[in-house]
Amino acid sequence: MHVLLVASAFNSLTQRVHAELRDHGHSVAVELALPSADLADAVRRHRPDLVVAPMLTSAVPEEVWSAHTCLIVHPGPLGDRGPSSLDRAVHEGAPRWGVTVLQANAEMDAGDVWATVACPVPSPPVSKSTWYRGEVADAALEAVLLAVERFASGTYAPEPQGEGRVLPLLRQEERRIDWLRDDTERVLRLLRAADSRPGVRDELLGGVWFLHGGHPEDRLRGRPGELLATRAGAICRATVDGAVWIPELRARRAPGQPARPKLPATLALGDLLPALPELPAAAGPRTWSDIDYREEGGAGFLSFSFPGGAMGTDHCRRLLDAYRAACTRPTSVLVLGGGRDFFSNGIHLGVIEAAADPAEESWANINAMDDLVEAVLTTTDRLVVSALGGNAAAGGAMLALAADEVWCRSGVVLNPHYRLMGLYGSEFWTYTLPRRVGAAVSERLITEALPLSAEAARRLGLVDRTIGCPPAEFADRAASLAAQLAGHPATATRITGKKARRELDEAELPLAAYRAAELDRMRRTFFTRTAPYHGLRRSFVRKERPDATPPHLARPVPGRHGSPPPARTARVTGPGVHDGARDPAGC
Repeated sequence: MHVLLVASAFNSLTQRVHAELRDHGHSVAVELALPSADLADAVRRHRPDLVVAPMLTSAVPEEVWSAHTCLIVHPGPLGDRGPSSLDRAVHEGAPRWGVTVLQANAEMDAGDVWATVACPVPSPPVSKSTWYRGEVADAALEAVLLAVERFASGTYAPEPQGEGRVLPLLRQEERRIDWLRDDTERVLRLLRAADSRPGVRDELLGGVWFLHGGHPEDRLRGRPGELLATRAGAICRATVDGAVWIPELRARRAPGQPARPKLPATLALGDLLPALPELPAAAGPRTWSDIDYREEGGAGFLSFSFPGGAMGTDHCRRLLDAYRAACTRPTSVLVLGGGRDFFSNGIHLGVIEAAADPAEESWANINAMDDLVEAVLTTTDRLVVSALGGNAAAGGAMLALAADEVWCRSGVVLNPHYRLMGLYGSEFWTYTLPRRVGAAVSERLITEALPLSAEAARRLGLVDRTIGCPPAEFADRAASLAAQLAGHPATATRITGKKARRELDEAELPLAAYRAAELDRMRRTFFTRTAPYHGLRRSFVRKERPDATPPHLARPVPGRHGSPPPARTARVTGPGVHDGARDPAGC
């Protein structure tokens, strides 16, 4: 079939639906629901067999849902209605959850049901956005694929939903933290329910800030609300019975001004921050560090988790230091990543945009990323594995490809390209990408700039292994496989062969030559004020919506089995529902 995705933004779930529908043989195109665009006219041009809305913040026009079956992905179980479904589930500590695919009509969230799938609530708890990209996305994909299969059968009749509970938008008044009364668990629940947007509005050091992210801290104590310490850009703030780490802050938007970016908390506060102790990284279930190292079964595990997958200059340098330290350990396998959320999305556009000189910060950031990737590429005394429990894009995807093996959870989405930010790219992609998939496929991936499912990436050779498991189980599954690899008799031989191949490649064309050629293109872009990168970066950071759907998304992309038959006359099965719904995580 030809499926048209209608979405308010090409967010992580929309990308995953796009990639997996193509894997199932469907032709897919995207139209963004934008204030300046006529959605009904766009749908008429596409003549889709089916319209699917993975994430929508506005109503589907009547002239669309009355002429086409429009399936809305609602991130809530049967009977749940309203614009803050996931926020309220985390806010109220819901014990169970689900995702429902509904048919759009005039009444929000109230119509016929095409599919509903149970969704696990993570334990221990995670942030709303992490849950959304993990268990919620898994359930959503299962529900979408089931609904699409039922629609394609031509025989399935969607079921009436019955009565539901309509809840209003979760506003800042309900999200407010009372530092003098709220215990640590409540503070964390409020922070997790607001991550990654809208954040929790709060007063701090005489100003109004939005707090993003929250992690427990049991060792530090202080007066409730007091700042106690910093670590890796985060601030630690006391509660009535402990403390929490807050990694990011966002300044309140001034009237008439664009949205401000989320930044590492210490960078956002700048000179407002009082003198506080900077604590070294520490391991443990009730403290927080964004980089950690451990060993098990002859393998080392260097895990890292940066908000939104963005890696600023400081993140890259600290991770490089940790990588070099890990390489001094007596292990035969070193695993990078292994967490349940983002692996990496490359350079930190928010920090760059906030810098006094964005061009200079861009240059420092890309060089720090290149230093890290080069260290991975030149490691010849052990096998390096990139373990992706979550998505990777741009330079973050190329960081993963620098390893000897790439393992992905089956729900991961990869975006191995840079073009949408107006960049040529670096991180040695001109070496690693053709080495894995060949020059022609490399050019196609970089030019098309479309998301890939983990399975599609495996078929192409970008990924060596996909691991089908829930998000919470990925780290343990990767650890077990790494221990097996470390103990395998052939591993020593592989390491010897790896060193020889690296020497041959270096003799043919040194890594320094790849880096110099890539960085020459990047430097020209960074330091040319009229380069599109600067406007694209600014729009991305400020969450500015485009005037029209980008052509590469609006263009139909055939499924892996080739182009489907021509579009049929639109079939309408009767009234359904429009979720008026939103991107619950903003990602």
